[in-house]
Amino acid sequence: MAAYSVPPVEELLSKRVQEMVLHGEEPLGPYICRSGDDVDEKEDIMDTSPIPIIDLNLLSSSTTSDNEREQELEKLGSALSSWGCFQGIGHGIKTSFLDKIRQVSREFFKQPMEEKNKYAKSVDDFQGYGADPVPEQGQSLDWSDRLFLEVFPEDRREYNLWPQIPISFREVLEDYSEKMKMVTEITSKAMAKSLKLEENCFLEQLENKHNFMRGLTTTCHVRGLIWFLA
Repeated sequence: MAAYSVPPVEELLSKRVQEMVLHGEEPLGPYICRSGDDVDEKEDIMDTSPIPIIDLNLLSSSTTSDNEREQELEKLGSALSSWGCFQGIGHGIKTSFLDKIRQVSREFFKQPMEEKNKYAKSVDDFQGYGADPVPEQGQSLDWSDRLFLEVFPEDRREYNLWPQIPISFREVLEDYSEKMKMVTEITSKAMAKSLKLEENCFLEQLENKHNFMRGLTTTCHVRGLIWFLA
């Protein structure tokens, strides 16, 4: 793929995918992941095979038999080596609460651009509302706007970047963060075991660092030339 010139930083950060789509604008160079000559109109660039499903309850419950736990650990190890990701079930977080975190996220992205831009990230920062960090030469960007916030350790929280609308955003996110902290501990320990590593090795690497990210992905008429983040 031929290299392209990265637009000025100010131009990259001022563009919002949502606005570009609404105004019918062409994607900027950094969103293009390959040449149009390489694209088959009938090609589906995403693997349609199902994402592996891992039951976290089988990995953490004291009532799980050794055989069940070992089988689930094998499934987890296979998912990590073949996919690098998985869908977790049996995590103990109620569907009604997950609906809350989705709802406050949607409500934030539905707001007028001037309201969302109150929480816009600066040029050199990851936290806040906006696009990806400034890319290196030739690096493609995700076709999405995002809200990225650090939640742990708590002294890394920048509350000035936490939306005040919807009003329940902070309360819901803090509750969600505590729940996800427990899920992360269970998952990290299980990942280590599945790879025959010391149980706490990933937790020690994390050092209590956790992030929250929500993105808005919109459609684009040049499907196949860009990356979607959903």
